[in-house]
Amino acid sequence: MKRKAGKYGGISSAAVAKATGRTWTEWLALLDRAGARNQPHRGIVRLLQARRELSDWWRQMVAAGYEQARGLRVEHPKADGFEISVTKTIAAPVDRAFAAWREAGLREQWLPRTPLTVRKATPHKSIRIVWTDDTSLSVNFWPKGPLKCQVVPEHGKLTTPEMAEQMKSFWTEKLEVLRLFLEK
Repeated sequence: MKRKAGKYGGISSAAVAKATGRTWTEWLALLDRAGARNQPHRGIVRLLQARRELSDWWRQMVAAGYEQARGLRVEHPKADGFEISVTKTIAAPVDRAFAAWREAGLREQWLPRTPLTVRKATPHKSIRIVWTDDTSLSVNFWPKGPLKCQVVPEHGKLTTPEMAEQMKSFWTEKLEVLRLFLEK
């Protein structure tokens, strides 16, 4: 699974360096030398306890980031599969963004040939959808003033980490198409 270089556990190398005094590259090298690759998560946290400058929270974050970087932990896990979300701020009122999802004719203009089943729709707030492969899609809408909104699809019950990454890319692309459609 591809990851952005220098970003693990959702935390950039710059952010981890600012908080801990070490970049991801430095933490990975230090933990490799300490034998962390052969340790369970608790063991990695124990190795980090010797670093008194780290809070409990940062020990957990560095350990989880190490596990992701070394392929010992997958991203986006949930009890019923994997889940991803993507956020896009669009210069359009929330009612227009909601309609672009809810109304099939509008949806066809930015998400063509995609049959889906709307389970529940709360106007201008959220839509719950059964996706084409029976996975679940929840789309939340957040007003950001009268002429701007945030659209956040959360796609769950994905069966593999690869599928999660594929859907994250898919929704990133489709939200850009939606933005262009609504902002024209």
